[in-house]
Amino acid sequence: MNNRNQYVLAIDQGTTSSRAILFNHQGRIITLAQKPLPPYFPNPGWVEQDPNEIWYTQSSVIREVMDKADVTDRHIACIGIANQRETTIVWDRETGFPIYNAIVWQDRRTADYCEELKAKGWAERIRRKTGLVIDAYFSATKIKWILDNVKGARERADRGELCFGTVDTWLAWKLTRGGMFVTDATNASRTMLFNIETSRWDPELLELFGIPASMMPEVRGCSEVYGETSTPIFGHGIPLSGMAGDQQAALFGQLCADAGMIKTTYGTGCFMMLNTGDNLIFSRNNLLSTIAWRLGDRVTYALEGSVFVGGAVVQWLRDGLDLITTAASTEQIARSVPDNGGVYFVPALTGLGAPYWDQYARGAIIGITRGTTAAHVTRAALEGICYQVYDVLKAMENDIDARPREIRVDGGAIANNFLMQFQADISRCPVVRPRVLETTALGAAYLAGLAVGYWKDIDELKEQWDMDKVFTPQMREEDSRSYLREWHKAVGRSLDWAE
Repeated sequence: MNNRNQYVLAIDQGTTSSRAILFNHQGRIITLAQKPLPPYFPNPGWVEQDPNEIWYTQSSVIREVMDKADVTDRHIACIGIANQRETTIVWDRETGFPIYNAIVWQDRRTADYCEELKAKGWAERIRRKTGLVIDAYFSATKIKWILDNVKGARERADRGELCFGTVDTWLAWKLTRGGMFVTDATNASRTMLFNIETSRWDPELLELFGIPASMMPEVRGCSEVYGETSTPIFGHGIPLSGMAGDQQAALFGQLCADAGMIKTTYGTGCFMMLNTGDNLIFSRNNLLSTIAWRLGDRVTYALEGSVFVGGAVVQWLRDGLDLITTAASTEQIARSVPDNGGVYFVPALTGLGAPYWDQYARGAIIGITRGTTAAHVTRAALEGICYQVYDVLKAMENDIDARPREIRVDGGAIANNFLMQFQADISRCPVVRPRVLETTALGAAYLAGLAVGYWKDIDELKEQWDMDKVFTPQMREEDSRSYLREWHKAVGRSLDWAE
């Protein structure tokens, strides 16, 4: 069958849902299937998911998307995986059974241990090796917690009986029925165990966290044939040939392939990445240095700022407060009032990420008066997302001593025109929305397709990128500065709140 008559299957396993998307050779979506993935909150600050539910929801949407498109596995040229990063799964090497729930990237149970590491002087050493700050966000302390708290886990790990993986590794294992124990350089770079200069698991850090090297998957590039599937979902083996953490996949899907290009993903959290090319830049402003992708032997680096609560604040307004009925309604609600009425919402529901990195910050709604309405709170929540993204953008500008030409955006929330316009107003920078909004999945598809020759090269992919709309700053600059002054006052009230 001619490649142009085949499709690429992208797996997009996110924090709140599992999705599968079929793309054609023009990079257009043929069909999409999605299932929600429930979180569990066994204790305050803890966030878990069931690894078997991750697999069940993902495998079911793969079947669904093929049925909807009326295609068989013979129509699929290859498979790419994009996944929620840092989420930690440990399972039995022999049986494939998880020994504990997946500990999600948002989980804060190891925050106190992270503070101990900082007090012992590990911060700079870990930053120089991994590009990361010490934080409960990353996988290393989660693995240690599982080994320390699941009965018999450490002994089993020492005997070589346990495997660790982020969600990409877990899915590759399940798709090949244990035949493939791999991760890619981007996901490895988010564990706080991977040396991003040597591109190796770091022996000193493994020893620090008490993690046997036998638990760690093989680290591969982002675009290569890792092997073929071996699962009843497909009648024949399909090449698994692309893999990247969701934010790196989005950067690639946005075709931010040149140094200096920048994108922001608005999902459960917000994640801004700046392509720094061959240069590994260590931030002076509390951003992360990370691997954008590895193609062959060439590593491309990035600066990243992670906002923990982006779209999740809208979900909380809906499910936690019953303040809104649907996420889509927030645009109309925000526009129903002329401004925020002096209300500022700091959505530090799981602490604050970049550039504050305060594990003990908590959410705050400030400026409430008798005249405050649900619409003001809703608008303040959307504005709070944009302020957090602005803070990351400003840190990036200071790190590279330059302003970006534009910000390419993706993720579910970018359909909200109010949000995008306010982001442009506050950032004083054009915000560019692409025609294909599913850029995370598209990046996974591109990486997979390049590996098998479905697409020739990145230049061919650049020809496919198409713009939907550009949002340019409309607000007076003095007004945006005034909003930001009040925002930063509000942030100051939320910092270091929890004991």
